[in-house]
Amino acid sequence: MIIGLNHFQVVSALLFGLGLLTIITRRNAVAVLMGVELVLNAGLVNLVAISRYQTGGLDGQIFALFGVVLAAAEAVVALAIVLQLFRARRSVDTIDVTDMRG
Repeated sequence: MIIGLNHFQVVSALLFGLGLLTIITRRNAVAVLMGVELVLNAGLVNLVAISRYQTGGLDGQIFALFGVVLAAAEAVVALAIVLQLFRARRSVDTIDVTDMRG
């Protein structure tokens, strides 16, 4: 059995759907961040697969590498914000973020 572009797109769609479901249904900020990472990884899988099957080059993999670096930087900043939220409210619920007054 040959794995084609459609197989990668199905995996990407499943990752995207699971990430979106996680973002919508979770109140915990760490779980929401994990959902965002799933959505980003779904896009990167799709990018690499399309690049591989359309052009055969490494362009998609190079852009995906930059995407992974960007995701790592985003995770560091987001976790720093979550830590500050925990210090201020002793909770990482996203509901508490809307209640904060400066």
